[in-house]
Amino acid sequence: MAEAKGLKKAVKLKSDLANFLGETELPRTEITKKLWEYIKANKLQTKNENGKPENAGKYIVADSKLLTIFKKTKSTSKSGKLTDLTNLKEGQTIDMMQMAAVVGANIE
Repeated sequence: MAEAKGLKKAVKLKSDLANFLGETELPRTEITKKLWEYIKANKLQTKNENGKPENAGKYIVADSKLLTIFKKTKSTSKSGKLTDLTNLKEGQTIDMMQMAAVVGANIE
């Protein structure tokens, strides 16, 4: 069987994400899938920036559990866009397009 590569290759999780997911290594695809399962199960999506959770929309509402992971995120994309969630507060939102930055900030 061929070795997993790219997004399907298992990566080591930093402690907060490992505690949240109950795993120490997962492929990026599985990390994202499990985060989305949590978000949907807890109805943490909204259509408006910093809106109330309504279980639909492109914004993710940070609850206390997600906040521990989101606050570790401070990165610059290849295009130069800064994603800094270090000052995020519970109840505030992130755009779902920032999930890649969140995952990247929480793996080794």
